[in-house]
Amino acid sequence: MKKLGWIGIVLVFVFSLTACGSKNPQAMVSEALGVDASTGSTMSSMDTHSGNGDGTAYVELHFDSNEMVKQIQADDAWKPFPLDKTAQTLVYGVSDETSSVGPFLTDEEGKALVPEIANGYYRLIDRQVEQDKATGADILNRASFNFTVGLYDTDTNTLYCCELDT
Repeated sequence: MKKLGWIGIVLVFVFSLTACGSKNPQAMVSEALGVDASTGSTMSSMDTHSGNGDGTAYVELHFDSNEMVKQIQADDAWKPFPLDKTAQTLVYGVSDETSSVGPFLTDEEGKALVPEIANGYYRLIDRQVEQDKATGADILNRASFNFTVGLYDTDTNTLYCCELDT
């Protein structure tokens, strides 16, 4: 009987650890981008991170009110569109007559995860360097990526949050 008691305790412990590790999409976006995304409706969500931590996470949230855009406009970390060259390359890719680079945030078929946005705001967080000690400009010259990008489409009230870890 004592053996069954210990097994039960271990199972409860394992299940409680699993529950603590999983967050809903709104909580993940809130933590990753420093906004309160709790009122967003999840339109799409995926996470390909493996046991070693590499992978891509993508969340698309829709908001019925202008509360999110008010938060974003009050935060200097968010910049209005158009995207700078680094963010453009990471999210949609860039190309000219002789070469193309990116996009890096893609689905299984290599297509950009985030649809084209005409009007909005974005935030690029370089998680590979210490905060406030480097700009995002050198991200493209690294062998690996660890970044988060938030894009808010003001025409559709849609927030996209993407993380890439390689």
